[in-house]
Amino acid sequence: MSTRDKSQGDVGRRDFLKLFGVAGAAASTLPLGGSASANETVAPAIGKPRHHGTDAAKSHAGDWGYEFFNVDESGFIEAAVDTLIPSDSTGPGAKELGVANYIDRQMAGGYGKGDRLYLEGPFGEGTPEQGYQLPMTPSELIRAGIADVSVYVQKNHKSTFDGLSAKDRAAVIADLDGKKIELPTVPTATFFGLLLQLTIEGYFADPMYGGNKDRAAWKMIGFPGAGAMYMDEIEPFRNKPYTAEPKGIQDLI
Repeated sequence: MSTRDKSQGDVGRRDFLKLFGVAGAAASTLPLGGSASANETVAPAIGKPRHHGTDAAKSHAGDWGYEFFNVDESGFIEAAVDTLIPSDSTGPGAKELGVANYIDRQMAGGYGKGDRLYLEGPFGEGTPEQGYQLPMTPSELIRAGIADVSVYVQKNHKSTFDGLSAKDRAAVIADLDGKKIELPTVPTATFFGLLLQLTIEGYFADPMYGGNKDRAAWKMIGFPGAGAMYMDEIEPFRNKPYTAEPKGIQDLI
């Protein structure tokens, strides 16, 4: 995700995230993909054992391991989300908050499998207003895009994406954003757009879906979370900043 000089009147990346978070965090108490079932999302968060891939993939993801990504793909995703939303003085980065886990769960679940997408032909290049036009599920798109970028990085940098320096990773991400890299299997803009969308979703979504660890993104923007009712707070906080420890969906169960 490209950043611009604030002196030119544009907002920086972190400012953008804070502005987005204020407007979108309420919607992000549910994943924006919107198609993962309760069984696919709630059970892992409350301690139901999940299936692991390799031990290496498990070490990437923490205690639960990855369900969809293999070890190479998980390394790519962790490096990508860390590049899109790095840690800085304002707040934690996407990797720290478990955004890669969020994306993995989405790809392994109904959304990634295209449960709510029309995937019959004919397929053709549509206008932006016509929405998604590919004969691939979101998980197929992400997997193919990762493979395409990995080949590009290996050819041009003799390295894996997660093996690049932070500066080189940022340069590759910027080139994807600017459509300066032509991917052979998937449209660059579509792949990068989905990767960015999922990263932002995972950063601000309710923690029960795998990202926003310890509700840190909500704390950063001052979002109170998924409170059931705020009527009793109106008078005490009238014309005053409302400060409260954010609560997720599971805190209300």
